[in-house]
Amino acid sequence: MEAVNREILRRMESDVRLIPELASHLIAAGGKRIRPLLTLGAAKLCGYRGDKHVLLATCVEFIHTATLLHDDVVDESERRRGNTTANVLWGNQASVLVGDFLFSRAFQLMVETGSLEVLRILANASAVIAEGEVLQLMTANDMNSTEADYLKVIESKTAALFAAACRVGGVIAERPAEDVQALDDYGRYLGIAFQLVDDALDYASDGATLGKNTGDDFREGKVTLPVTLAFSRGSEAERDFWRRVIERPEEQTAEDWPQALRYIDRYNAIDETLARARLYGQKARQALLTLPAGAMRDAMAETIDFAIERAL
Repeated sequence: MEAVNREILRRMESDVRLIPELASHLIAAGGKRIRPLLTLGAAKLCGYRGDKHVLLATCVEFIHTATLLHDDVVDESERRRGNTTANVLWGNQASVLVGDFLFSRAFQLMVETGSLEVLRILANASAVIAEGEVLQLMTANDMNSTEADYLKVIESKTAALFAAACRVGGVIAERPAEDVQALDDYGRYLGIAFQLVDDALDYASDGATLGKNTGDDFREGKVTLPVTLAFSRGSEAERDFWRRVIERPEEQTAEDWPQALRYIDRYNAIDETLARARLYGQKARQALLTLPAGAMRDAMAETIDFAIERAL
């Protein structure tokens, strides 16, 4: 990861001063770096001994950072990783354009690996992420959207990059197709679990834990699993409440947030969301079992625990 961090700093340099200034505001804020760690871990687990996994881990982090910059513009977010968002500090135009720069850098890094298969995997993941963003835009503020719609969004927005981050580690190590698929499955299930926990924490945590404002999903009218569960189990009056606050978030009042928390609690929506996360975590753990046993596989299994237990 030290090598990856050095590569990140080197590759986000530009003669256009605003680019490294804005990019470093988000990247230097830290974050979990879980996606590049997965690339490094997958490559090591597969016995890779070269240095291209560092380029790929940097590439994965740039894709992720670019999507965060774009997300914050779309969602009009004010906090990210505990700091004021780039769109608030520099404006939407600069945030979108620097996000585009990081996407471009990511593709340059893919080309440098010399692997068309790596390029195919990460280019496909980037397209799927964009599709997930558009799907979320279509399902936001719509209480008619289903749990299946929600899962499709998080499989696209989050799990696709987790899966690709793991898969490319196996590809550069030239592992058999079944090992590469096992890594893909592990990453995909881990990514779903990770996002389920994030969405639960938005209704159950303080802002310091999340690194963003608690209740952002609620204020933006996002239909996440806790909302879907509370809505489906509520009375007609409670459903009317959810329709109003989610479909017309501009009409929310100061009393609506605590009321939403009471309904979420009444129907155990947080506990059930976390239970789903544990089920996907178990699927991720099962996928690992076909891969070589040892310290690295154990570390990747512990990553599942980390992703879920941060909710405790």
